[in-house]
Amino acid sequence: MSSVAVNANGTAKKALEFPDYRRSVALKYVKRGYTFLMSYLLTIALVPLGGMLLLELLNMHRNGELSRLMSVAKQTDLTFNLITVVATISALVAVTVSYYVLRTRPVYLVDFQVYRAPDSWMATYARFMAGSRGCQRFTDEALEFQEKILQRSGLGQETYLPPAVQVMPPDCSMANARKEFEMVVFPIVEELLQRTGVHPKQIAILVVNCSLFNPTPSLAAMIINKYKMRSNILSYNLAGMGCSASPISIDLAKQLLQLHPSSYALVVSTENITQNWYFGNDRDKLLPNCLFRVGGGAILLSNRRRDAWRAKYELMHTVRTHLGAKDAAYSCIFQMEDEERNIGVRLTKELFAVAGEALKINVTTLGPLVLPLSEQLLFFFNLVARKVFGYRGKPYIPDFKLAFDKVCIHTGGRAVIDEIEKQLQLSNEMVEPSRAALYRYGNVSSSSIWYVLAYLESFQGMRRGDRIWQMGFGSGFKCNSAVWRANRTFKHCHQAWEGFDLQEMRQHLQMLKDLSRQAKKA
Repeated sequence: MSSVAVNANGTAKKALEFPDYRRSVALKYVKRGYTFLMSYLLTIALVPLGGMLLLELLNMHRNGELSRLMSVAKQTDLTFNLITVVATISALVAVTVSYYVLRTRPVYLVDFQVYRAPDSWMATYARFMAGSRGCQRFTDEALEFQEKILQRSGLGQETYLPPAVQVMPPDCSMANARKEFEMVVFPIVEELLQRTGVHPKQIAILVVNCSLFNPTPSLAAMIINKYKMRSNILSYNLAGMGCSASPISIDLAKQLLQLHPSSYALVVSTENITQNWYFGNDRDKLLPNCLFRVGGGAILLSNRRRDAWRAKYELMHTVRTHLGAKDAAYSCIFQMEDEERNIGVRLTKELFAVAGEALKINVTTLGPLVLPLSEQLLFFFNLVARKVFGYRGKPYIPDFKLAFDKVCIHTGGRAVIDEIEKQLQLSNEMVEPSRAALYRYGNVSSSSIWYVLAYLESFQGMRRGDRIWQMGFGSGFKCNSAVWRANRTFKHCHQAWEGFDLQEMRQHLQMLKDLSRQAKKA
């Protein structure tokens, strides 16, 4: 998902804004969150029940009743108190067994790896525009438009494009698209397996998501063939799911791990640039050319409790929101042909309104699962007062900074990140990692949230118990979230972030803000 809007004459519009979800929170979406929470009610209730039964037995032991009952049982027939003891012990055993049967298996994120392309793939502004001019497929107006968008996008000078779109003339063939996938995915999978000590044949579940490139055999089959994985592996290839596909892949892997004990799952999130470069002149289809770049992430999950000590995170929640039933949401990001039969992805002006609606639903569903009880009560009473009793005061906005320590926002565009910061009242420190990922790597589609997490591990580190929120937007239209909790304290510098100049990024973004202010005054 991208976030740049333009007028018909090619000039940038005033930045579109998300609709303020806080003014129209629907009670049914809050109810969804509580309904999800209540699905664990039976398991939660067994814990205090088991505790009470255990305390009763300890109290009887402390008062000497158990020893007296044993001596009486040797001399006489069963007594009422002995029956009570037997019933209590039986109930305790039943509760313990029920708890272990009903509780869900934990899902651990053992480790992950993101891709850093070679320097020969680097696409500076000058190189990007030289390639656009050199291919001789764009009009002067289209070239001017691309240059304006690029300069205001929030992308830096060190993002990456595959060789197939940088050579003259471009060679966007199926063979080069496969080669791009292999060069992006195979190194990160190899590094991940080597670092974790997991053999490819130990992988029981494989989930691959790539929205726009789906050859036969599938991308999942390419990985299985490369690493000679076992024949009974559960493999899934998710296509057309857009930039929010990674939380979907995590959610699918989680559900499979709940069914298959003692298993590893490998999730691969990427997008392919080679076969999806647009060579037409429609402005609404040229935006992806300016924003999307090469990237990919490989994630190793486990449900083995013995992996808890070495795993980086435990998955707490996944919340998925899909607005595909609404026509405007369904068509706001749409792959199609232009009048000259060039295929591209169209971004409509309704995109921000749809994204705001999806964010509202996702956040209000997620709130009951993650917010402290005090915040939930204040929000709930304020909502009831306004909806039921007609109270005209301001809506209470829960403080999501109390629910999360770190946030990974999909790097769809500079305006997307700015609006989410404003809507959720996040601090600049929480949002800066997403801005850094956009600046350094561009919009790398579904893998963007992993680049943000890699930044956090590299520059800020994690403390045991930290809560991390990953949020992605994508075609369909979807907004999906994954919530993790850090298992241990660590700081790990990823190769993808070595040598990054944070101060240079801050100066660049400040320059864009200054230019925006000057444009408004003019």
